Amino acid sequence: MKELVVFLAKSLVDKPDAVSVDAVDSDGVLKMQLKVADDDKGKIIGKKGRIIRAIRSLLFVSSTRAGKKSVLEIG
Repeated sequence: MKELVVFLAKSLVDKPDAVSVDAVDSDGVLKMQLKVADDDKGKIIGKKGRIIRAIRSLLFVSSTRAGKKSVLEIG
């Protein structure tokens, strides 16, 4: 699931080398924090949050198939 978020984020930003994801699994919940360059945060969020919402939806589907819950934050 971490790889999915990294792939999607690197595809959207201008500086793919600055993309990183920190994942912590606690009590069956996978908490991920996506870090991108300051200039690219708007591209990840999108207009009215549409892009980040779509990424979270894809993450929800993949984590549900794996039997886990997931949370994605931008930092």
